[in-house]
Amino acid sequence: MHDFVRSFVNALALTGHLDRDLVQIVLLSLQVSLSASLIAMLVGAPLGGALAVSHFWGRQAVVVVMNALLGLPPVVVGLAVYLMLSRSGPFGYMGLLFTPAAMVIAQTVLTTPIVIALVHRAAATLWSDYSDLLRTDGASRLRSALELLSMGRAALLTAFLAAFGRAIAEVGAIVIVGGNVRGFTRTMTTTIALETSKGDLPLALALGLILVFLSVAVSTTAFLLAGLTARSRG
Repeated sequence: MHDFVRSFVNALALTGHLDRDLVQIVLLSLQVSLSASLIAMLVGAPLGGALAVSHFWGRQAVVVVMNALLGLPPVVVGLAVYLMLSRSGPFGYMGLLFTPAAMVIAQTVLTTPIVIALVHRAAATLWSDYSDLLRTDGASRLRSALELLSMGRAALLTAFLAAFGRAIAEVGAIVIVGGNVRGFTRTMTTTIALETSKGDLPLALALGLILVFLSVAVSTTAFLLAGLTARSRG
């Protein structure tokens, strides 16, 4: 036990030196996860708002599917994206497989349903409260959806943090489409899995602590920015 603790402390000291490989792994993890989360917000938030104010045949089925996809298995997404980007797939000519771009695509597929479902729930509640007022004001469906998104800024923040949390902690899909190539597609989660399989538990735990710290830092920053925005508008 004493040897394990000493090894763990040494691993923490190693991460504290921020060598080139570690910095690259951390930056790539943040780049991929933040990119996927932002794309998911840009795509999913408008769709969630539109679902709340629209009425069309099959709308409820779409809502059910989006909520069901919250538990979408990452390895299934990774396999599907792999087949789409492989040489024999429809997008194989783009040469994206085993690149950070492929990892962003996989994480975007995983996180977009989360954003749609969470934004829809919040927007639907607001729509039930303010639909008569918006109709009386002559607001179109598009304007109504935008108004609901503006009123539901807290829900947008929640959706972003949920998407980022899913993305930053994901490992199955990005291993399949990224290949865990050292210096190119290796992230914190894939490194943790690799070091654990090699028996280097102290280093894996040290990287896990960094991962938790970065997740908390991003969440805190998002809340602070949301608070500053709310005060400036107030």
